Amino acid sequence: MTLATTNHLPLPSNSTKTIILQPLSNNRTKTQVQCSKPNIVITIPNIISNLLHIGTARNPFPDNLFIQARHNQTTPAASPKENISSLQAELHGKSNWSNLLNPLHPWLRCELIKYGELAQGTYDGFDYNPFSEYHGSALYNKDRLFEKLCLTSSGYNITKYIYAMSNIELPRWIERSLHANTWSKDSNWMGFVAVSDDTESHRIGCRDIVVAWRGTIATTEWFENVHLKLESIKIGDEEEGEAKVEHGFLSIYKSKSETTRYNKSSASEQTITEIKKLVAHYRSKGEQVRVTVTGHSLGGALALLNGHEAASTIADLPVSVITFAGPRVGNDAFGDELRKLNVKVLRVVVKQDVVPKLPGVLLNEGLEKLEGIIGELQWVYEHVGMELSLDVKSSPYLKHHELDLSGFHGLETYLHLVDGYVSEEDEFRKNARRDVALVNKYGGMLREELMVPESWYQLEHKGMMRNAYGRWVMRHREPEDIPWSDSL
Repeated sequence: MTLATTNHLPLPSNSTKTIILQPLSNNRTKTQVQCSKPNIVITIPNIISNLLHIGTARNPFPDNLFIQARHNQTTPAASPKENISSLQAELHGKSNWSNLLNPLHPWLRCELIKYGELAQGTYDGFDYNPFSEYHGSALYNKDRLFEKLCLTSSGYNITKYIYAMSNIELPRWIERSLHANTWSKDSNWMGFVAVSDDTESHRIGCRDIVVAWRGTIATTEWFENVHLKLESIKIGDEEEGEAKVEHGFLSIYKSKSETTRYNKSSASEQTITEIKKLVAHYRSKGEQVRVTVTGHSLGGALALLNGHEAASTIADLPVSVITFAGPRVGNDAFGDELRKLNVKVLRVVVKQDVVPKLPGVLLNEGLEKLEGIIGELQWVYEHVGMELSLDVKSSPYLKHHELDLSGFHGLETYLHLVDGYVSEEDEFRKNARRDVALVNKYGGMLREELMVPESWYQLEHKGMMRNAYGRWVMRHREPEDIPWSDSL
């Protein structure tokens, strides 16, 4: 989408100019508002570009980046792992990441990428093929997922898969297979619980239990499915308080049904049961244990709900939540509860991404300044925790002049920007290690000069194979990768 460049700035608020609305003529292709003399044209794309911090001019591609990109193809795509145990608590928010975000501490950068890549694994390991009988499940079983996705170097082992359903209609958040003999008509694979191995635990200074939640790739799903309805949240049998969260998020996290195979227990119950088991096991061995919950987009919302519940139900458990492109989840009282529970929250956001501005584009924490006049509003959405704000325009590898909502929202875009971020004042890191080709895994945010195809990550032949009779059919799953319900 090409954005117009005429008079990029909006009219000043004190302008006395008369605005005249004019119908489009046959030779006008842009929605526009024309003003009296001096002649000023305001285009809708320009207004959007201002709100999302998008430039309208094509950014020049430095010649030296061609050389850098070629050089990067023959160098390791990750920084060497260092022992970070001396800063373990601070890296997980003990001091609210004070002095670690601007400039971004190199150890924190590596840890953010580590958790982001675990969250990315919930996308890469998901069966998106609507014609597959296993659509909506994990492509591989929990013992093979990291091997297939090249995540074995993360230092974590999956102990539990998480399945979720919804008792309200959310057609684009919960995927449905078109196959007559689908593995499940109700449930989706939503992520996993994993634990650090001995080597990683020694490196980071504790036994780290990670819960990674799958989110959504397309931003259109947000506009279609956010219900803008706050619902009271409670833990166990406690009475409902003032804390409220978004109705759709809570439905996915809490829904269950005895008639289903994979959600006789809710996603909430599955994760908390597994966390309790792992915490008890490692504490019995005298180890220091902590929980890190991560997720992107919808997964970021579920991560906050999960972090809140884990801290509420397990005594003296350090809990950190690290989200990417996470939306607002609840009201001010929900944020207060997270702070009282000492849940540390770090939100990574991209300025151009619309999802972190949802829900509550208008009814959000910005209204706090009016509380003295209109009183406390329990139905206003509020972000919680610390924020690391990134800018698409900081990277010379990305397109700056196009309105690509899905590209701005993509987790691979986020991880690319984290890898290159130094501080608010500094330019994109020249020695960034992460492979820039990953940005185009599910989209097309990279400059054409880099010659990386758009959306290149897909199953061979889209899951089709040629059988012994020479006919093309849907490939069968390996027996060990067929979903099964492990005591759900």
